[in-house]
Amino acid sequence: MEALIVIGLILLALISYSVISRLLQRRYLKTLSEEEFKEGYRKAQLIDVRESQEFEGGHILGARNIPLSQIKMRQKEIRKDKPVYLYCQSGTRSMRAAAMLKKLGCEDINHLQGGFKKWSGRIKKNK
Repeated sequence: MEALIVIGLILLALISYSVISRLLQRRYLKTLSEEEFKEGYRKAQLIDVRESQEFEGGHILGARNIPLSQIKMRQKEIRKDKPVYLYCQSGTRSMRAAAMLKKLGCEDINHLQGGFKKWSGRIKKNK
């Protein structure tokens, strides 16, 4: 019986942490529709946080590839004084990248709702 109580408390703590993290993320991360994204990404740093193989298969025209796994190592490539527009395949990795960039000092962070798979604008393929 005690084991069930402990498991229940752990699950409650994990759910609480997840909900609080999402609420705090809304303070600094703007989720943009495709139209809103198109309006501003040319004046910003457009970063594709997918892995390089995904990027080469097709990416938004003008995007730089800095995979989520390399954000900390390549943080000097990202200007803190300019808006950052992020995207990944579906939106999950770009939200994680946004949290990392916030910790590194970026203020104006945006990401594409639905990610690349919902993008209907111009793309470039390397393969």
